[in-house]
Amino acid sequence: MNLNPGSIRFCPLCGAPIDQALKFGKMRPYCDQCHYIHFEDPKVAVAVFVEDQGKILLVKRANDPEKGKWALPAGYVDRGEAPATAAIRETEEETGLIVTISHLIDVLFDSGNIVILYGAAVQGGALCARDDAEDACWFTAAELPPLAFRSTQILVERWQQR
Repeated sequence: MNLNPGSIRFCPLCGAPIDQALKFGKMRPYCDQCHYIHFEDPKVAVAVFVEDQGKILLVKRANDPEKGKWALPAGYVDRGEAPATAAIRETEEETGLIVTISHLIDVLFDSGNIVILYGAAVQGGALCARDDAEDACWFTAAELPPLAFRSTQILVERWQQR
């Protein structure tokens, strides 16, 4: 058995040990007992780009990965949750701001996750670091802090080039 760290070790259907087998063109966790194939799907995350008066909203990460660096408000989409709803929820959880989604910016693959990037506008709330954010601030293009995550870096570079 040669599984990736974090991969399943036992079949969720019958409890037998999981092995690897060539299924659908690649090696996948497979149960020889009941023939269950485990598909290791990527996580779906959302990130929110909010610009106001020439500044963008960033949060300082309180946890790993990229602890201490700055990123767009972001997080994972919960099962059964619409991505745009997750984007609004994550922004409020991390910054205290209530936003409305204005448009879809892009969909990227970053650190093994599918990241849906939305543009948004502030509708209310008060800026304050909450949840897993150590700080939340507005930044001009000239005063950017060290940035976390490829998706944040890509969007900030696009914004600077406008």
